[in-house]
Amino acid sequence: MDTLKAMQVFVAVVDAGSQTAAADTLGLSRPVVSRYIAELEGWTGARLLHRTTRKLSVTPAGSETLQRCRAVLALTTDMQSAVAVPETMPQGLLRITVSTSFGQMQLAAALADFVKRYPAVSVDLVLLDRAVNLVEERIDLAVRISHELDPNLTARRLTVCRSMVCAAPDYLRAHPPIRRMEDLGLHNCLTHSYYGKTLWNFALDGQPSSVAVGGNLSANESTSLLQAAVAGVGVVLLPTFMAAPLVQTGQLVALLPAVQQRDLGIYAVYASRKNMSAALRAMLDFLAERFPPEPPWDQPGV
Repeated sequence: MDTLKAMQVFVAVVDAGSQTAAADTLGLSRPVVSRYIAELEGWTGARLLHRTTRKLSVTPAGSETLQRCRAVLALTTDMQSAVAVPETMPQGLLRITVSTSFGQMQLAAALADFVKRYPAVSVDLVLLDRAVNLVEERIDLAVRISHELDPNLTARRLTVCRSMVCAAPDYLRAHPPIRRMEDLGLHNCLTHSYYGKTLWNFALDGQPSSVAVGGNLSANESTSLLQAAVAGVGVVLLPTFMAAPLVQTGQLVALLPAVQQRDLGIYAVYASRKNMSAALRAMLDFLAERFPPEPPWDQPGV
């Protein structure tokens, strides 16, 4: 039995004064109305209406049931109104996680523009240099840089993450030139604590290659390495979304253009497409617009 529908029919019968009038109001046949009343009486275990050929009245049990049916139907209406937000009006809270470096260098500015466009949406940005469990940590969206994603998650590819070797002009003037990949072994290389701390991997003429590196500064977060490189401390391997703007301004110099690291994908990752909120859908579309397949930071002059 559709209990809510049966409650609606019962209230309509009482308000209209007859099953025939209620049937006309609800667009149902009289037998269907009678069936709903009978099913509701069976569900409550009590007779709700006195029926005669000339008059319909509510029993004491029906009077008690009527009050509660009205309350349930009113609550249902309120609930529908609360969540039935037009798709053109995203609202609510989005919790988003991203690595510290991409969050600070790229995503924070993008989210500032997003909340200007959608002021009814609130964003809680969580900067973490680790993968999180979206469900357990109540995360709506994760922006991840990877070449391998959890197959149980849903992802939308945004753009590509490339890397470059670079150093400040002051450092390069004071040290031997870097013309080949092997020259890096003679330099103070600033390394990430978790990725490439002792070995940098490249592709040269399409073939994988690597070089041992070391230096007097490492960090578990790339922004610190960027600042040290700009200060002239050493040579650094950084994502182009961090380094390219400073290369364009001359604060850093790109090195070894013939060698490349493996490109990684930048993805918007979320738990499921089912019951996606308007706010999350708007965020996904916005990020795809903001971070196209060819990233703006890799385009000269942009």
